[in-house]
Amino acid sequence: MNTAAHILKKYWNHTSFRTPQSEIIEAVLKKKDVIALLPTGGGKSICFQIPTLLQEGVCIVVSPLIALMQDQVTNLTNRGIKAIALTSGISQNDMIALFDNLQFGNYKFLYLSPERLQSAFIQEKIKQLKVNLIAIDEAHCISEWGHDFRPSYRNISILKELKPDTNFIALTASATNEVLEDISTNLDLKNVQLFKKSFYRDNLAYQLFSIEDKLHRLLQIFTKTKAPAIVYVSSRNKTKEISKFLTVNGFLASYYHGGLSSSEKQEAFENWMSEKTPIMVATNAFGMGIDKDNVKAVVHLDLPNSVENYIQEAGRAGRNGKKSYAVLLQNKSDILAFKEKTATSFPTISEIKEVYKNLHQQYQIANGELITTAFEFNLLEFSNKYNYAYNKLNNTLRILINNGIIELSNNYKKKSTILFLATSSQVIYYAKNNTSTQLVVNTLLRSYGGLFEQETHINEYWLAKKIKSTVLKITQALEQLHTDEIIAYKKATNNSELFFLVPREDHSAINRISKNCTRYIDQKKQKSDALIHFVENINTCRSIQILHYFNEQNVSECGVCDVCLSKNKKVADISTQIIGLLKSEILYTSKEICSRISFTDEVVLVNLQQLLAEDIIGINQYNQYYLK
Repeated sequence: MNTAAHILKKYWNHTSFRTPQSEIIEAVLKKKDVIALLPTGGGKSICFQIPTLLQEGVCIVVSPLIALMQDQVTNLTNRGIKAIALTSGISQNDMIALFDNLQFGNYKFLYLSPERLQSAFIQEKIKQLKVNLIAIDEAHCISEWGHDFRPSYRNISILKELKPDTNFIALTASATNEVLEDISTNLDLKNVQLFKKSFYRDNLAYQLFSIEDKLHRLLQIFTKTKAPAIVYVSSRNKTKEISKFLTVNGFLASYYHGGLSSSEKQEAFENWMSEKTPIMVATNAFGMGIDKDNVKAVVHLDLPNSVENYIQEAGRAGRNGKKSYAVLLQNKSDILAFKEKTATSFPTISEIKEVYKNLHQQYQIANGELITTAFEFNLLEFSNKYNYAYNKLNNTLRILINNGIIELSNNYKKKSTILFLATSSQVIYYAKNNTSTQLVVNTLLRSYGGLFEQETHINEYWLAKKIKSTVLKITQALEQLHTDEIIAYKKATNNSELFFLVPREDHSAINRISKNCTRYIDQKKQKSDALIHFVENINTCRSIQILHYFNEQNVSECGVCDVCLSKNKKVADISTQIIGLLKSEILYTSKEICSRISFTDEVVLVNLQQLLAEDIIGINQYNQYYLK
């Protein structure tokens, strides 16, 4: 209770906590079923954490991502609150011990995926628990109209049967009215109370620009913005390229994507949080657990996957309430590429069957056989082996995961291990005569026990911090020790663990889920169309477009987005200047026009878009403008 009081005090004094979070907590404590729609950074987790801490018993939290579960468990544990994540690969004996801890060890939170709820053993164990609340995170996954529909979420309603007297709270950061209705129906919520916080952000300016030279604009943005920022790109390679580009041009930047090791992710994240490198270039893998309130700008160099994704990512700017920017840079080639990607990234039913068959062939699993142990899986290697397009394969696997056919975990060899092969005297002699690895050897011996008896987990990032070095240098030293046969070093890999959840049935397994597959693909395409409409609509205020998308009707123009700026009275004067410039019959790029017009580049670019839309000016294949 002392911990609960500490957390209550911390959050109750936070201005954003008073409404609607306090009302949600009150409703939950009154045993009401609740749906909470709170934008990114809206404090969703405290809405179920605090009621749980104020009551006897355990809270079951259903979450779609293993990494998200582990992050929340870590955060709770660091605050002295006992929590467990029930991830894949846990043996039945370990699972029995885990549930004993939940029942008798004063644990407060059990995190698990919706797929794990299909286990009769887990269902029986849940029956035996004293459960005070059931929280459904990312609840939009329940709905086929959600931007990340997962059919396995439909099975969560089994918890109503197991714990009929326990109330539910369903939480999401993005849901339309159709999705909210779907959530309520599928969870069989009774007398449900809906809490919605408006998506309107008066301090956040949405600015979308059609521009050829994005890198030049990026430099302009960060020349003017001396504050933490995020740059979102669509590929892992691009994170590194853009980070290097910014660094070469005098800015402090790091990069982040799903393919980095845990230690690399941690290092990049901490450098950004501490503002050692205030600019983070990342894929959408950078999002979970971000709680930095002074982000000034979020820049999208590539189009996001949907309006929902855009709002979640852009919403990481300006959480401190100060003026901030969400800038999206795009051009016609981006839109064409996005449309082509949408058209080619989703599989047919026959292609899903082919991938399913080849997964079993990869591991030589016979028809009708089910092997419950994990297989090491590398997506890129599998893609290359069977000549699959990476995006289509990724979406196919997602469909198989969503429908409970397979499960992929990113926990394979999450931590590196070492074992000393040489004797202690040999190690000491080696260290004295090899100064490049001496400090690493001595630090290992002082920091870890049992290194000569058994494989021991190590953390390269922690070692690097301890001896004020870098992860790269630590890794190189360990690899040298391995080469010299002083240690056996097994470096953590980025491979996944693949679990087959049903026996192999090459056609019938996929036929049973074909309707779900088709719905999933169709709604993804609808989301893509909605995003393109949002980007191309230069006549309606961006905030109004976003709010209407989420069914908020009584809204007014924000006055600070690119569309609103284009309607400003000053704009007519800018358009006149552009037309006058082009009357000289000299062809100009947008950069050249911006340099000749005495307004901000953003406003000039808005007017160029408007004049293009009105067919007053044109643009040639060299991205030069001319007067029609």
